[in-house]
Amino acid sequence: MSEYAVARIDEIEVMSDGRCPWRPVRHHFGIESFGINTWTAQNVGDRLINEHDEADVADGSEELYLVQQGRATFELDGKRIDAPAGTFVFVPPPVKRTAFAEEPETTIVAVGGVPGKAYEVNGWETWAPYNELYQEGRYAEAADSSREVIEASGYANPLYNLACCEALAGRTEDALRHLELALAKSDRMREYAQGDSDLDSLRDEPGYKELFGT
Repeated sequence: MSEYAVARIDEIEVMSDGRCPWRPVRHHFGIESFGINTWTAQNVGDRLINEHDEADVADGSEELYLVQQGRATFELDGKRIDAPAGTFVFVPPPVKRTAFAEEPETTIVAVGGVPGKAYEVNGWETWAPYNELYQEGRYAEAADSSREVIEASGYANPLYNLACCEALAGRTEDALRHLELALAKSDRMREYAQGDSDLDSLRDEPGYKELFGT
């Protein structure tokens, strides 16, 4: 991309995976060197950041949060931190974190990356609109509604998630095909697959054994 781009926060489409709504800033601009998103709470008490840590994610990301407007309360390994507008909160991978709005329209900007490694775009934003179907066990519906978009994106993470849904829906050939595409895009998907129960139905298949050399 040779031209600059400008957008206000409220000009970026709101997305949701069934948990906390957010705006996919990285995806909107096509940024490939770092991850960045925003979350805006409509009401006091709304959760801004899902409770999680990064310790069980491949390599582990550091995350920096900025309260861009409003006021938030962060909970970091159980400790509550008051964070008015202008506050930065840096969180290393092992720390469990979440945040709640203390004022309406509180907005948090989050930037993340893995120490010592180039940022890898895995396209999780592409999968997010279909994640709720997966969480509800509607695997065939998730696969059917997402396939065209995910195949067009070519991103590793959504291709992998599509393969998981297809495996859980009993669509073995489709699952193996999309799993192969995901593995070709990212070695991280290979790590995920080996311990992922979503793919258990594939493990005795010749195609799966060929992919993993077993």
